[in-house]
Amino acid sequence: MRDSAVLHRVKHGYTTGARTLASRSIVGLARTRVTPNALTTAGVSLCLAASVLVFFENRNTWLFYWAGAATFVVGSILDILDGALARAGGKTTPFGAFIDSTTDRIGEGAMLGAIALIFHRHDHPVALALAFAGVAGSFLVSYTRARAEALGLQGDVGIGSRAERVVVITAGLVLAPISIWLLVGAISLLTATAWLTVLQRILHVRKQLLSRERQ
Repeated sequence: MRDSAVLHRVKHGYTTGARTLASRSIVGLARTRVTPNALTTAGVSLCLAASVLVFFENRNTWLFYWAGAATFVVGSILDILDGALARAGGKTTPFGAFIDSTTDRIGEGAMLGAIALIFHRHDHPVALALAFAGVAGSFLVSYTRARAEALGLQGDVGIGSRAERVVVITAGLVLAPISIWLLVGAISLLTATAWLTVLQRILHVRKQLLSRERQ
């Protein structure tokens, strides 16, 4: 219960801060020629750049881990701003939402892939396996929500959504120069919460379907 409360506070702090930044920035952005697709492209590009920076941690541990973490956070914030800009300017489209969701997976997958390669470089096979499990779990978190909503059901329950994963990955990168095991711990937490969220969403969808059948 205590761990869930901590994760909830972390998520609330991240999402509240991001939304506050979005609300302050979006008014000015809406008056420019910047498009939601441009922000989406910038966001995924920064996340990809962050994964490349992190991969070169063996050249300068503090510099590349921290630069990668900062770049990843900025890219993730832009991912929030693109949707807010689309809504503020009345430019929301089904294709835009599809591209936004797809690029989210690309950026996150690239970062987790880079971290997996780091674990391989440091000869940590168990951590490498956890990173791969984290990629699968993270993708399934999004997939289960999409499938639930396609069935007309609620699918956004659980403790391991994208907001939490961004926070956990960033924290792991910031702490990694102290010890690689802190990054291993962060990925272990991400993997555990992602798969727990998948299970929570499966059970929640089942509950909704059973309730629908009784009506």
